Amino acid sequence: MASTPSGPDRADEVLRALAEPRRRAILRLVADDELSAGEIAAAFEVTRPAVSQHLTVLKNAGLVSERREGTRRLYRGAPAGLREVRDLLDDLWSSSLSVARRLAEAEAADSQHREAR
Repeated sequence: MASTPSGPDRADEVLRALAEPRRRAILRLVADDELSAGEIAAAFEVTRPAVSQHLTVLKNAGLVSERREGTRRLYRGAPAGLREVRDLLDDLWSSSLSVARRLAEAEAADSQHREAR
């Protein structure tokens, strides 16, 4: 079983997993319900092995959890798997706001300087 990376590597893995539209659709299916692989596959016009591969990518990225019940595997969304991506986006947003504030302050200072001449 692959270990789950942490930090920036984990955010990269999560973003790669989310880049595929079908994986995002699978996440929406299992966000509120625990579903078997067969139930998930029934929602798509692809083979079960293809859905299984998508589920493996999502599981390795920490975006879904898997529980075995007899011979069935049940999947549920794992919101905590988005933590690193959320942190990355928060950092980017905060940095962008800081840059915007500095630009606005510089523009205001420049404008005041021009008016004073």
